[in-house]
Amino acid sequence: MRVAILDPFSGIAGDMLLAGLVQVGLDPDWLRQLPGALGIENIGVDIREVIRGEIVCQKVDFEIPPQPHGRHIDDIRSLVAKSGAPPSVRERADRTFMAIATAEGEIHGLAPEKVHLHEVGAVDAILDVVGVIWGFELLGVEQVFCGAIALGDGTVRAAHGVLPVPAPATLKLLEGHRVRPGPDGSGELVTPTGAALVRTLSSGPPPSEYLPLRSGFGAGTKDFHGRANALRVILADASTRDSGSDFATEELVELVCDIDDMTPEYLAAVADRVRDAGALDVTLLSVAMKRGRPGSRIEVLCRTADVVRLEAMLLVETTTIGVRQRTVRRRALAREVIKLTVLGHEIAAKLVTLPTGRRRAKPEFVDVQRVALATGRPLRDISSLAAIEAERYSNA
Repeated sequence: MRVAILDPFSGIAGDMLLAGLVQVGLDPDWLRQLPGALGIENIGVDIREVIRGEIVCQKVDFEIPPQPHGRHIDDIRSLVAKSGAPPSVRERADRTFMAIATAEGEIHGLAPEKVHLHEVGAVDAILDVVGVIWGFELLGVEQVFCGAIALGDGTVRAAHGVLPVPAPATLKLLEGHRVRPGPDGSGELVTPTGAALVRTLSSGPPPSEYLPLRSGFGAGTKDFHGRANALRVILADASTRDSGSDFATEELVELVCDIDDMTPEYLAAVADRVRDAGALDVTLLSVAMKRGRPGSRIEVLCRTADVVRLEAMLLVETTTIGVRQRTVRRRALAREVIKLTVLGHEIAAKLVTLPTGRRRAKPEFVDVQRVALATGRPLRDISSLAAIEAERYSNA
């Protein structure tokens, strides 16, 4: 499994991460065309090598004509939704900006949709977020890990005045991730954009073992004397395979709570919200509780980096008074998403490789349903046609 490992020994910002991706293989010409793909005109893209602490790093800057100072979250979400980015990129970018708006809203006592994003609403921040997420997809990265993040020190002047480093919304975005203060005299090292990308993309700390494939450095704007202000990006193979099998093994966390005083409709709604918030799987089970009362058990499978956030959701949005957690090991088949064409429409399918070497493809039901509605054909007809297309990949 190809992964990316972020080493933020001097903090992290969107432009640092984007530049690091260029040095590990992201096509510079693709990046130069990114503003046009987002429908943003008259933007120059400057990609060059610079030295930070005697290390050759990549630097990316967007040359932007005068723009409004920031945007409301709805304007940014609309821009992303109308872009030419793939659906998976648009969805993650939307989650990233909503994470920023939610954090800012909590700090300032506003609903997310009322938040006006200043620095993060600028064109360069939007290009950084979409470029990083899309760039990871183009590089074939299936999972991102992030080491302990250096936060910097001192204060920073923002649209809301002088704030401590890290800024309040930045620190809120980093909840659940490993951080450390300093180095001394460095000022702000983590931007809200960088923190939001970590929150959306990171699966937690780097694996204990991995095979490095390529590494590079994305430069920060500051140039400190005697040390490199840069972000190291490592592309790696992090598949851990059990002897004699083709299963990749990973450590995850399972959150469990039992409830006997919520209606099924509310429980189902909570399960949907937890899935949308990043859970890998959510299961509802029937259980017998004290004095024979019928109840329900919620089991949530998630990555380490999401434990604090998803645990808080269960405590806030259900009537439980406690959540249990345990570390579990998951053995997962190698998988990839393929595109099928049925009656001129595209349907995504998940293609997995079995231990025998045979492959199995399953069309996504939501796409089958969408094509059935678009063509006026029965759902079972579209499902059958998609299954025939999927079988071609299975036997390939």
